This record gives sequence, C-alpha cells and structure tokens, in this order.
Amino acid sequence: MKIGCIQLNVRFGKVDENFERAESFIRKAAESGAEIIVLPEMWNTGYALQKLTELADVDGERTKTFLSKLAKELSIHIVGGSVAVRRDEKFYNTMYTYNKEGQLVSEYSKAHLFRLMDEHLYLQAGDDMNRFALGDIEAAGVICYDIRFPEWLRAHALQGAKVLFIPAQWPTLRIDHWKTLLQARAIENQCFVIAVNRIANKVENFNGQSMIIQPWGEVLWTGAEDEELAIIDVDFSIVDEIRTRIPVYEDRRPNLYEEVVSE
Repeated sequence: MKIGCIQLNVRFGKVDENFERAESFIRKAAESGAEIIVLPEMWNTGYALQKLTELADVDGERTKTFLSKLAKELSIHIVGGSVAVRRDEKFYNTMYTYNKEGQLVSEYSKAHLFRLMDEHLYLQAGDDMNRFALGDIEAAGVICYDIRFPEWLRAHALQGAKVLFIPAQWPTLRIDHWKTLLQARAIENQCFVIAVNRIANKVENFNGQSMIIQPWGEVLWTGAEDEELAIIDVDFSIVDEIRTRIPVYEDRRPNLYEEVVSE
C-alpha cells in the first residue's frame, strides 16, 4: 500500500494558509498514487498555544468537513495528523482519521501532555485509546510525546494494531530521541511505525526527519530537513510473519508486570 507522508512547513498561527497548503499537498499525494495520507501534529495552528481562543477549530468542524470532503473526493484514507480544537470552552490536540468513503473512523486527543512546551497549561489530555481500521488494515494512532510511554503504544498493539501512525512536532534539539524511540516502538510491538514530523523555521526549530519503520526496525524512509511529500510503498502483510517468527505476544507474562505496577 502506498503511504503519502506530508512533512509540512506549518505556519505559526496562520490557519487559512495551513489549510490551503495541506489541501495542495493532499491533492498532490493522491495524484501520485497514495492510498493513505498522513499529516503532522497541530498543522492548523502550529504551537500557538497562547492564541487558541482565537485560532482553535470549534468542535473540529472545519477540519472534519475538510478531511471528509477530500477523502471522499479523492478516494483516499487520511490520518489527519492533529489539530488544535476547542470543545466546551476547553482546548485539545486532536487527531481525526477518515476512510476513503469520507467517514470518520476515529477521533483521538493526545493523552500525554508535554510540560516542557507548557501543553498542560493550555490543553486538556485525552483519556481514550485510538484503534481503527483503514480497509483491512488494523491500525492505531498516537501523538508525538505519547511515544515516550511504551505501555500506551503496547496497549494499542495488544488490541490488534499492525501499524502505528504518529504525527508530531518534535524539536531538532531532541531529534535523536525521536529516531531511537520510533525504532524501539516498531521493534518491541512488531508493527509498522509511520511517523510524520513538521518543518519550521530556525526560530521554531523543527527539522522534519519523518520516518517509516518496518517491524524488524529497518528504516524504509527518513524525511529530509525541509518540507517534503514522500510516497512510500509499504507491505503490511509481513507483520503476521514477523510476529510468528519471534512470538513476543505469546511469551508475555502480564501477571508479573501487573504485580510490579501495583507495588
């Protein structure tokens, strides 16, 4: 299956411009044969947390209409990265995923808020998991900082996910952590990881390097340090074979882990 990764240069606080540029890239990806398209984290606003009152998408309505229309028109699945959303006078970092019929198949708000960027001061954390199917592909999605919590990603894999979609705004300063953590999450869960990071100017300091990693940990693609659309062919059928060759899931001893956690 062909995956379109949109490593977008998100314009800080410029919502209309970000929507226009996202649509342009989505259309280019569809024209290039992508079957699933993935956007980065907070692509509608950037990290304009102090301006959420004026910028956040109320109830996600603009984003949902936008993604649904394009998914149906272009007959593509869209993992909509995440956007700043306002619901009931609170703000969330929310991912919407649409199938190629234009139907919403999942909605997820970032569960782990990153204190170093003051997310906890402006955003509400989500509490729900994010498992969904795109056609016959069992998938899950988490957002950026979530990857530092391996138990959260393992919970999704245990429910059947064979691919983890991970939109992010991961900074240049810790980009080596990004690469290492993504490979670890792929290997330990024996699943594909499709992670799309943003690009920004040197002041905001985000340098892309999105990644697609297969379940053995092999990196199939790494994005440049600039805005980019990449179309990568991925064979999801190898997940079952790999999980059979090293039966990690069968060899788990959750009773031991539960005892450790309870202590």
